[in-house]
Amino acid sequence: MKNQKQLEEKLNEIINENCIQMIFSGAKKKGITKKTKVRPVLVKNQIVFQVSHYIGTKVFHENLSKEEIQKEVLRLFNSEFKQGQIWTKQEFITILGNKQGKYTIISKLQESPKTQENFSHNRKKRYILEEGNYLPFLEDLGVMTKEGKIIKNRYDKFKQINRFLEFIEDILPHLPRNKKLTLIDFGCGKSYLTFAIYYYLKEKNGYDIHMIGLDLKEEVIENCSKLAQKYHYQELEFLKGDIASYTGVNQVDMVVTLHACDTATDYALYKAVKWGAKVILSVPCCQHEWNQQMKSKELSSILKYGIIKERMAALLTDAVRAEYLENYGYRTQLLEFIDMEHTPKNILIRGIYQGKSANNTKELSQIEEFFHVTPTLKCLLKKGTEE
Repeated sequence: MKNQKQLEEKLNEIINENCIQMIFSGAKKKGITKKTKVRPVLVKNQIVFQVSHYIGTKVFHENLSKEEIQKEVLRLFNSEFKQGQIWTKQEFITILGNKQGKYTIISKLQESPKTQENFSHNRKKRYILEEGNYLPFLEDLGVMTKEGKIIKNRYDKFKQINRFLEFIEDILPHLPRNKKLTLIDFGCGKSYLTFAIYYYLKEKNGYDIHMIGLDLKEEVIENCSKLAQKYHYQELEFLKGDIASYTGVNQVDMVVTLHACDTATDYALYKAVKWGAKVILSVPCCQHEWNQQMKSKELSSILKYGIIKERMAALLTDAVRAEYLENYGYRTQLLEFIDMEHTPKNILIRGIYQGKSANNTKELSQIEEFFHVTPTLKCLLKKGTEE
């Protein structure tokens, strides 16, 4: 454990022209800045540090000098965040703070030195998996060439993968490093995300994980298993199975679902709650259940329009799912996954287990009675409680 003076010395050592990026997360208080990012930029031929504070759905920027950014980083640790991650050309540093003002500093040398980033204010977006950094699984899955270039008609998939990894990046403070973590990707399909998450957590950030990709298609499982063996990803396995009936593990730390159709999402959320998963990341798809059940005398004049009813049903389905997770101790957010221009199925349900129930059963019952619906997730959770 280090004290504040030792932290200041470390920051003085690493905050310079070799610094690439800093990310601070794990808010100490609910309702304030959820994340802060720092990167060097060139302004009037001088390198300054651009600070981006993510507050709600907005981002606020300010530019600070080297001396100012060191004071700001200390303030962020003392007042706002529990964890910081700093990338330099040579190192990846994790800094963890506690309530007593002590700090744990974990430094890991980069496998290969990082090249300096473009300092331009208007540089192109930085992706977690960057174009030009060749990754075999992206080539084999048809996203990247051997030269590390993204195939033109697969750029949306590349952005989708990176966007999901940004959500993973945000929840890193909630994944302990002192134990082996179990992760499940339900309905993994061709497993773009499964391989990317495994690479990001284990290979890039050094987490000890066992990851399972689950899907009903035998040929998909066979192909993905061969690829995992090819890359020597020994803790990544693919199994044929159904979300509803899978019982291969007793405890899971993170549950991921991307576009699980209709009530398959409900089964995945129920499984996550039953396992006590610390993190849930779910992008639902095809919410037919509410659309088939939903009716309301008060709203009959607008529900007669099929497209309106369909979209209302989808939004209400995910909102109620999020509320049920809140009732079971999760701090839940509904977030935009990717731009609507790429797909309308763009809402991500992110749940972080906090252990405090929202006690919203009465409000949920009123909503269900108003629309005359009986959600699958409600029935599953009730049954699980009674068992």
